Amino acid sequence: MSRRIVAVLAFPLFLAAAWPASAAVRTSDVIGRAIDGFVGPAYASLDDRATSLTKAMRQLCATPSEQNLDAARADYSATVEAWSVAEIIAFGPIKENNRLERMLYWPDRKSIGLRQVQATLAAKDPSATDPAQLAAKSVAMQGLGALEYVLFGDGAETLAGTDEPYRCAYGAAVAGNIETIASEVRDAWNKPDGFAALWANPGSKNPLYRNGTEAVTELVGVFINELDMIRDVRLKGFLGAKPEADKPKQAIYWRSQNTTNSLAGNLSGIDRLFKASKLGDALPADARWMAESIHIQLTNGVATAKSITGPIDKALADPALRGKLDHFALITSSLSTLIGTRMTAEFGLTAGFSSLDGD
Repeated sequence: MSRRIVAVLAFPLFLAAAWPASAAVRTSDVIGRAIDGFVGPAYASLDDRATSLTKAMRQLCATPSEQNLDAARADYSATVEAWSVAEIIAFGPIKENNRLERMLYWPDRKSIGLRQVQATLAAKDPSATDPAQLAAKSVAMQGLGALEYVLFGDGAETLAGTDEPYRCAYGAAVAGNIETIASEVRDAWNKPDGFAALWANPGSKNPLYRNGTEAVTELVGVFINELDMIRDVRLKGFLGAKPEADKPKQAIYWRSQNTTNSLAGNLSGIDRLFKASKLGDALPADARWMAESIHIQLTNGVATAKSITGPIDKALADPALRGKLDHFALITSSLSTLIGTRMTAEFGLTAGFSSLDGD
């Protein structure tokens, strides 16, 4: 199961009725717009960012300095933001060859990845500095989590000097691996007879989507599953019911201070996908207000997350900022109800139970 803890297959939208006849003829258009207007551009942007990150890491290794370290860290944060937008599409090419886990092994509650990265840095394993060989190693030591530790973890300041060249070489290999994954997924989505064609053209001979209802169910499932993941796994993984229950070091990207940037990117991705697909246009006329309401709430959620800056432990200790995190949780809950209950009912789909196993 994906380390995202989103059991998509265990969370069906039970088909209370067929995808409305009035919308059925638009199924391929809806999915086509989602692919062309969001999925393709999102993974293209990720590939661009990852390419820039690899160049920045190589520059840092060639000419270590505070300036080049800052540049590599900035490129890392930009890549995290691009990934946070794209990662809401957690099916299709990203699921092949363990790409999803290799890109981001999280949560890592038993610190498996951390220990592996630290052991690699201590042993100076030369094979881990080769992106091709690294890709065959543990998924926990070849993605964004591993590179975060290299750039922001204990000892990262040595990257600005010449005393620890291995750390930089390993980080450059990780960046190269991230770039390769991003490129592969981008190309797979652009393949004329690939996954995109299957999703956009459901039919009796299609091995994945037999009809328009199943294709649209996949799309709607993105919104519901991702909102649950953002709130119940990403946010509540570190935000306790009371301050004494907070776990700041369980927050994703806490070392690089990208926790809330990632949450904002996730919601931004949902908003972009919803707008690109024009799914709201398939709603009955008297229910189309939902589409605007969804967009407004997503926009508010993004703004709320982006307004929480600095180290996440300090944000949790600040009552005003902690209150914004609570507000963010309320926004996602409201969106879950609006999309997962009200909108799906309009489409004749009934949302099932979201399975989050917590392991």
